Amino acid sequence: MSGYVFIGDDFTGASDTLATLAEAGIAARLCLERPGLACLPQTPRGRGAFPAVGIATDFRACAPSEVAPRLRALTSLVRAGQPRFVHYKVCSTFDSAPHVGSIGAAVAVLEEELSPALTVILGGQPSLRRFCLFGTLFAAGPDGAVHRIDRHPVMSRHPVTPMGEADLRRHLAAQGLRDIALLARPDLPDAAASLAAMADGTGRRVLVDAVDDTDIEMLGLALSLLETHGRPLLLVGASGVAEAVAGRAGGGAGGEAGGGALAAPAVRAGPRLALAGSRSAATAAQVAAATRYACLPLGPDDLEGTGREDCAARCAGMLARGANVLAHLRPDADYGIAPDALSERLAELAARIAALQPPAGLAVAGGDTSGAVVRRLGFDSLSFEGRAGSGVAVCRGHAPGTPLDGLRLLLKGGQVGPLDLFDRFAA
Repeated sequence: MSGYVFIGDDFTGASDTLATLAEAGIAARLCLERPGLACLPQTPRGRGAFPAVGIATDFRACAPSEVAPRLRALTSLVRAGQPRFVHYKVCSTFDSAPHVGSIGAAVAVLEEELSPALTVILGGQPSLRRFCLFGTLFAAGPDGAVHRIDRHPVMSRHPVTPMGEADLRRHLAAQGLRDIALLARPDLPDAAASLAAMADGTGRRVLVDAVDDTDIEMLGLALSLLETHGRPLLLVGASGVAEAVAGRAGGGAGGEAGGGALAAPAVRAGPRLALAGSRSAATAAQVAAATRYACLPLGPDDLEGTGREDCAARCAGMLARGANVLAHLRPDADYGIAPDALSERLAELAARIAALQPPAGLAVAGGDTSGAVVRRLGFDSLSFEGRAGSGVAVCRGHAPGTPLDGLRLLLKGGQVGPLDLFDRFAA
């Protein structure tokens, strides 16, 4: 298997961790939940011999009762590989709630199934301007100013999981994850000794502060030195966890850097398709700034029945004539269905377009939409190619034996990416 296994609770977040590891020189592959790790290709050192592998899920949008059995099915595969690090990748803003996307409920299942030597929760990711000090989470807002997360202009008003508590230990305790110790920033120089004292195999948990890159480096060093007596370390947090482990990654991730890399397919020439399922202000601004596309606002009638067939044919016709196409939801429209159902309808539209006229590349905005589209198009795994901005990965989709195998994919969450993101992808 691999020394580092990460389970992403949404698709774009998992692809960001894939990017973080790959940029550190660690060969990594991101698999879909189904078929899971069984999809890993043959490498020179045998099947699945990637130093790091990930599994992308949609757990952030699910109730704990749905997550638990699916997570247990995944951990049976993970446990068999005996990885040193198991990373449960969550959003850098920790937005979650007891009833949906519960980080606490997921971590409790992982602890039960994996019996880790220690559960380490990394509170900050300074590279994304997410800071944790004395257990309190802060994040930069759209205006560039840093806000406590419960006063953040976006995250405190999140439509599904608004953040009403900035103390991460209290936030996670409300999700059932209690008795979390704190490794505060002033104590980080002694992190190795502190973590060693806690790693006694009794299921202890610790939240670790992070305010700058030095904090991430100190945690990485401490993790690399930690003796676990064959038990895994359960790491919880955003891609800052991968930054910490990869920073010590001569062999920290359990393998030779770059050892599992496969030859990348050639870049395809031709028009690009972009699909914006996020209705955030950031994505709306990126759509408005796109100049290299024929832009098509989508109404409710474009997403079902004959209306969807007509819309797909219209988009495919523009692609066939050499035009880039950007189809997007309207921020002010009422589509009359739940967000997950809306993502699935967008995925079905993407599949109909691709069946009529496969694009040379595909960009998707929105975490839930990205996951739905990648699953619907039949990709079983992704490999990293490059970045199109902070938190935005450009990947290759792997679907052996299909016309879409090797398709270039840009996947982004609703709030991230530069203003000219779509035009960069078209260029």
